[in-house]
Amino acid sequence: MQFSLCKLRTHQWCFLLFNVLLFHALLFGADFVEEYLLQPTPGVYTDGMVVDVREKARKLDLSSARSRENVSQAYPITNPDACLNSDLFLLTLIFSSPANITQRDAVRRSWANQTRIQGFPVRVLFFLGSTQTATAQEALMRESDRHGDMVQGHAVADSSLRGPTERTLLALRWVVTFCPVARFVLLTKDTVFVNLPALGGYLLGLHRHPEDLYLGRVIQRDAPDRDPASPGYMPPALYPDKYLPDYCAGTAYVLSQDVVRKVYVASAVVRAPVPADVFVGLCAQKAGVAPTHSARFSGEKHIRYNACCYRYLFSSAGISSKELDTVWADLGQEDGECSLLETYYGLVACKALTYLDKLSFFSSQSQADTDSHG
Repeated sequence: MQFSLCKLRTHQWCFLLFNVLLFHALLFGADFVEEYLLQPTPGVYTDGMVVDVREKARKLDLSSARSRENVSQAYPITNPDACLNSDLFLLTLIFSSPANITQRDAVRRSWANQTRIQGFPVRVLFFLGSTQTATAQEALMRESDRHGDMVQGHAVADSSLRGPTERTLLALRWVVTFCPVARFVLLTKDTVFVNLPALGGYLLGLHRHPEDLYLGRVIQRDAPDRDPASPGYMPPALYPDKYLPDYCAGTAYVLSQDVVRKVYVASAVVRAPVPADVFVGLCAQKAGVAPTHSARFSGEKHIRYNACCYRYLFSSAGISSKELDTVWADLGQEDGECSLLETYYGLVACKALTYLDKLSFFSSQSQADTDSHG
């Protein structure tokens, strides 16, 4: 029996059209629904700790620390003049391990090689932790002298649970001390591709005053580590809630300048042995700041390269130096603009991968809930 579109009756055409419309509504409309549901509501701050944190953050002034001798102890590479432009729109801090020079060079050649977005100044810096030997430190100093785009904080080794958290706090302290003029701060990693023009365009298009902005791929219903043998163990006495507060995945997220200050102040009262991105989420909660979700951040997911997809995304994680060079060379082609059809297929590919990730997430959450009630 042969099938012919020409022989379809009216009700069959309507059925096909309905399914096509439903497919596109689910594919493209789900992001809008998700982002609407995960938008933070305006806060009415009645909790005494929240009010106290916000007031301390408002009055926080670390400018006097610029001249203290102990600055060199906390920041072996300080780069104090990195933010001389008082109109700085977006500061990007890229966390990198001292040994990752190949990856840093790839980032320098590619997406970090930008100084303006739609005419607004941006600055990209690498933020590193401590080295293990004097030789490694000397190499790092030479690299810093050569490029002028590095800050080093004296944090413990990245391999420990506390290392990335300490490094994040040192980065936030550096921003408050040396770069209070930046309107927004993007925190990311050297293994992430970031689409600065797309992200900058989004930030420029915000209709509300850019305060209390904590933007990224929001992780929900993440359970605290209850394994006593784990280095990240959180006993119920320390954190009694069933789930951690919502937080943005640490691969790439944006903080407005006021949130940088609020998270830094709140960190003094948070003593949880958790990964750095969870720690920022806990501090944000203490400051009365709720995360804003955008599905254009890939989170921990690596999105397979598609030029039209990458022009839409804000970030894609897990990208090697070789792939980064290839991606940037392709995106930089003058005739690389996507046609309407190419954009459509690129977005479909992006969203299909995103929703597969979501289905996996919800499946694992459902299984976790089933196990907890079992």
